[in-house]
Amino acid sequence: MNADHPIFPYLEWLSGRQPVRTLKGLTSAYLAYPVAERMEQRQVRGKLAELHRHYRKPFAERLRLARQQLADTVAFAMKAVPYYKDTLGSIGFDPERLRTDIGYLQDIPLLTKDIIREQGDRLLSRPLAEAPHFTCKTGGSTGLSCVIEYDQIAADHAAAVVLYCRKMAGKSQRQSELHFACRFPGDPVPPWPSREDFKCFAMNRSNIFFGALDAAGLDEIWATLQRRRPYLVHGHPSTIYALACHIEKTQGKGKAFAVFESSGELMEDYQRKKIAEVLQCRVVNRYGLAELGVMAYDLDGGRGQGMQLLDSEGWSESLATDNTPDGHQELVFTSFRNRLMPLLRYRSGDLGRVEQRVNGLFLTEVVGRLHDIVPINGTPHATHHIQDVLDHRVGGIQEFQIDLRSSPPTLRVVVDSHGNEAHIASRVEAFWPSAFRVEFVQHGDLVRVGRHAKFRHVVTP
Repeated sequence: MNADHPIFPYLEWLSGRQPVRTLKGLTSAYLAYPVAERMEQRQVRGKLAELHRHYRKPFAERLRLARQQLADTVAFAMKAVPYYKDTLGSIGFDPERLRTDIGYLQDIPLLTKDIIREQGDRLLSRPLAEAPHFTCKTGGSTGLSCVIEYDQIAADHAAAVVLYCRKMAGKSQRQSELHFACRFPGDPVPPWPSREDFKCFAMNRSNIFFGALDAAGLDEIWATLQRRRPYLVHGHPSTIYALACHIEKTQGKGKAFAVFESSGELMEDYQRKKIAEVLQCRVVNRYGLAELGVMAYDLDGGRGQGMQLLDSEGWSESLATDNTPDGHQELVFTSFRNRLMPLLRYRSGDLGRVEQRVNGLFLTEVVGRLHDIVPINGTPHATHHIQDVLDHRVGGIQEFQIDLRSSPPTLRVVVDSHGNEAHIASRVEAFWPSAFRVEFVQHGDLVRVGRHAKFRHVVTP
């Protein structure tokens, strides 16, 4: 049968109720997951236990271990990776100095996507044919995509990190999770059962494949959530924010899950507040990249401490680079786990600050990405500055998007229940004369970019 058989909504409803819910969770965590791990020749649970041991150590000890691992990673790259052999060898770089002087790291040139695309196989420590590997392509929402190759150990660590972070947010493997994924036009209905179905069962996970975020599409999403009743929902904040706005408009408030885990996009404070209040859930934030995996997470379960950088997975820096806007810094990472394609001082393109506290490293002041800079009448403006004007001087706006592909740029606006289109248009014109063509739309009309259909405040050519 196909996955759209009419029996499945009933089975979803049944699996979300007791005692089936508990039995399914126990079977997934203690039977199906170990079986799947053996079938796929993965070693995730051992690495999960290793993470628990690591983060029980005092931060001072973890920081010392991170510095040693940084030196080990650079030494390995210089020995095994042709690009780093040439680049670091030509400047006489000595990785042993990093063990006592972390400032020496600044001598390593920054790595960019352009360099990754240009160097290709010269960034690999061994030929791909020699060992199992996993190819990951960046999403394309931050410019031209590039290909990252993970070895088996790195892929297993990445999976363990997700399990560890969700455990810290209060979600065990016995509790169900739901993943939002984009439904593209023309996608065939998959048969059931499939390998993906067993994978989802082993992870106690289900998927929602959504299309349009209009009223009908949001009603369909809400009905599915009500049937399945997952503990944790994982998806883009813009999607769940659109759902929260729809539920607030149609029924005030509603509850279908305990935790929302945001990823893939920058989650703004206004989105977080609306999601938590309307959908009556805890909101946890995470920061990850296709190039490195999850690098920061609300390890306190979204209770206000902020995103903690995972010192077990890489070395994190924030730097004022040549094209960062005034007052902001770019996030730069060195990966620890991926020995097939180690990335040293990789420029993420994301803006934020690495802050050291007594209990760890934290990611703060995350405001967007380098290309979220909008030229207004020839003067560059950061997206968050435009958002502040729209929120506090224009008003009545629920969401916005600037499309730079038109001339002048198109400012798409979703009006909230208290907004007035004529007032918004006149205020925008008053602040930025002749800078935008204002277009009033619904959430479903906002442009999504990249192969994961991410929402961006700025759409570039």
